[in-house]
Amino acid sequence: MSVRELVVLGTASQVPTRHRNHNGYLLRWDGEGILFDPGEGTQRQMLRAGVAAHDLNRICVTHFHGDHSLGLAGVIQRINLDRVPHEITAHYPRSGQRFFDRLRYATAYRETVGITEAPVAADGPLARTGGYTLEARKLSHPVESYGYRIVEPDGRRMLPERLAAHGIKGPDVGRIQREGKLGPVSLEDVSETRRGQRFAFVMDTRLCDGVYALAEGCDLLVIESTFLEEDEELAVEHGHLTAGQAARVARDAGVRHLVLTHFSQRYTDPDEFERQARAAGYDGELTVAHDLLRVPVPKRR
Repeated sequence: MSVRELVVLGTASQVPTRHRNHNGYLLRWDGEGILFDPGEGTQRQMLRAGVAAHDLNRICVTHFHGDHSLGLAGVIQRINLDRVPHEITAHYPRSGQRFFDRLRYATAYRETVGITEAPVAADGPLARTGGYTLEARKLSHPVESYGYRIVEPDGRRMLPERLAAHGIKGPDVGRIQREGKLGPVSLEDVSETRRGQRFAFVMDTRLCDGVYALAEGCDLLVIESTFLEEDEELAVEHGHLTAGQAARVARDAGVRHLVLTHFSQRYTDPDEFERQARAAGYDGELTVAHDLLRVPVPKRR
């Protein structure tokens, strides 16, 4: 049975707190695991969340500030210690190659696993598999930063009433799906397009074109909301979003489920992020993330 869910490993911005670890997010997408922005302590958070090194297939780093990348050293060494049997691909800004190299070889260890380095240098597709396309878009932050988006190919949904009207049943249903035609009846006559699911991961950034491109039509959007609205000037100065800005992006992009995360330690009431997001006009499903939370990707419409 396929599983599509977000496992939240950490939600703090800049520094961990007593209740929030540095960033870390695992997306389970059917049989694959994609780890986003492993900050310090991610290896331990994986243990607490029941996530093994063997679950990882890709690592996606948005940028090389410590709260988004310091956990790379431990995660990579754990991958090697556990002798993960499959290839793991790492995506990160090409401009930060020296930081990736330092973290990958931060200490002595025995390399037993091949990690494929696939740095990002421009907007566009990064990888295509049978289940999804992984894309990147540049964001606006003091250091080069990219957000990531996963798009499932569109499929077909069979329509029982049309199948019955054409007398198609049993093995013939599978046949028309495979071959696209059964006698005079085409697949389009008895089915409709099933829109593929979309997921986006947007971290440290000001509002920019990349934010909107990543969020467009998403079923699940994970987005930073470091500041509250009263601190918007700070957000702009430091290259971040407010809860209201993130919510307006989600509203305008038609996002079905919005996950707010990456919170400044200056705030003590997480409910205020939800209040401000609702006040900004977002009326879809909304989650203010906390560590070790699991968020399912919404079911298809």
